[in-house]
This record gives sequence, structure tokens and C-alpha cells, in this order.
Amino acid sequence: MHPSQVLFQEQLQLILPSCDHYAGSEKLMRKSMALQNVSGGALFDVTFDCEDGASAGNEFAHAHLIGDLIASGDNKLQRIGVRVHDVQSIFFEQDIATILATATKKIAYIVLPKVASAAQVSRAITYINALSVNFGRDQIPIHVLVETHNALAEVHQIAALPQVECLSFGIMDFVSAHQGAIPASAMRSPGQFTHPLVMRAKLEIAAACHRYGKTPSHNVTTEIKDTGTVFCDASRAIMECGYTRMWSIHPSQIQPIIKALAPCSAEIDEAVMILNAAQHEQWGPVQINGRLHDRASYRHFWIMLKKAQMARINLPESAQHFL
Repeated sequence: MHPSQVLFQEQLQLILPSCDHYAGSEKLMRKSMALQNVSGGALFDVTFDCEDGASAGNEFAHAHLIGDLIASGDNKLQRIGVRVHDVQSIFFEQDIATILATATKKIAYIVLPKVASAAQVSRAITYINALSVNFGRDQIPIHVLVETHNALAEVHQIAALPQVECLSFGIMDFVSAHQGAIPASAMRSPGQFTHPLVMRAKLEIAAACHRYGKTPSHNVTTEIKDTGTVFCDASRAIMECGYTRMWSIHPSQIQPIIKALAPCSAEIDEAVMILNAAQHEQWGPVQINGRLHDRASYRHFWIMLKKAQMARINLPESAQHFL
């Protein structure tokens, strides 16, 4: 039997691409689309930005441009989402209405920033659904930025909302909200992985996501040109905090993030060996190198192979029948 049949009694969690690349200007949005199309498949997501990453004073035209780009033939993989203005902004409803008028059927997700509560997210989803239905689509996946005290306090309620598929940590707004009580050094490494309040926020978000089968997305690395720091941050994000996705704010950050969040060759070899032994025993318990494995660990290793496949890692022939 295939692992997906024997190991999972409930619906499998959606596995999103491990990198979410943000772009705000027309030049960068077009460049990101082109880069995504030559990546060999949906190797990373692209998020067009109406909020902090875009210029002020031209909000309607910018939203209109985003809608046209997402609806265009250049959006070949249909893995482009958009971060709109926050729900309390005068531009929120304008962003949604303008973008969905042309891009409803091809938009991958909508990101809600600076949310204050689960109830606010729910109201925003209701508004989005009312418009998307008019344009021929029942539901659009929602991503939520957790970057305020109140959002963190209700992070489990937000993660429990069925239409929400991803929670992202907005570290810079979160640190700024403490009005100097957290130093600026906690916005970057190593402080972001050592300051107790920042780590508490990261862990609460990740725990809520894993509880409800959603994807936790780690905050940006502000060192744009230092790819070593990007790789290290992404590695610590998954190893120490349980994040399976991370933001990119520069094309040079995409590959280090994907590499860090993908299984390494030793992990892949171990997974293949264990799954082959398990299948030989009809998915009953096995002992390998003095360690017991059963369906609980088999699930872990099978999902690892699926993530390696998404990262376009060349898997051994002996792994192909598990995918």
C-alpha cells in the first residue's frame, strides 16, 4: 500500500513551497514572475505587496497593476499571492475589490497584515468571500501576518479558522510594538533567536500552526547580500522553532532559504531506508540500527520525502514509488 493510504487517517496537511518571495514595485514584481517561471515549477511562491513594500500615494493604480499581472499569461504557475493593506486601512476594501475584479481565479492567496483579533480576520474573510463568489470562486486561501500583541494573544483562534492556511511572523512590527522594551538587535540574528519575548512569539505561532495543520512562515532576514546569514537563519527557523516556510525580500535569498528548509541527503537516505523496511513489513514496526520505528515515525519520513520532492531534489530510484 502507498504511504498516503496506510499512514494517514485524516486529511494530509497542505505542503506549501518553503520560500515566500515578496516584491512591491512593478519592476521587481515582473522580475519575480519571470524568475518563478524559470525555476522548474512552483519552487517558491511570490507575494505582490500593496502595503509596506509598495510606494505611498498611488494605491489604486498599484492594486490595479497587481490584479492585471496576476491575471496575465505571465502568471503561468498560479502561485502568486498579494499582501493587501490592513483591515482598518481606508485602502483595504479598495485593494480587495480592485485585485479580485481581474485576478480572482488565478490568485494563490491573500495576506492580511497587522490583524488585531480572530474576529477581525473572520470579518475580512467574509468580505473577501462575498466578492470572490461574485467573480466565480468560492474561497481564496488566507495568510495572516502575526505582528501585534493582540494577534499573538489570539494566535490559536486565528490558526483555527478553516480558510487560513499560513501564519507569518512580522518581527519588525512586533519588536517596534514594544516601544523600546525590546532592542533593535532582536530584529536580526543572533538576537532574534535569543531574546525571550521574540522567541516566545515565534514558538507560539509555530505551535498554533502545527496544532491546526497550517504552515508557519518565518520572518525576513534583513541582511540582503549575506546569503550565509540567510541560510543560517532559515536553518535555525526550522531546527529551533519548527518553521517550514520563510520570507525572501531579495532574489539572492530564495535559494539559501529553499536549501536550508529542504531535507539534506543524509536525511533522505535514512527516510528511504526506513520506508522500504516498513513497506517490506506491511507497515508494521521495524528495528533499524537498534531503534524502533512504527507508523508514527514513518509519517515523519514520508513527509520529508515529499518536501524534498517539492524542493526539486533528485531523489534515488528507490524513493520514487513512495511519491
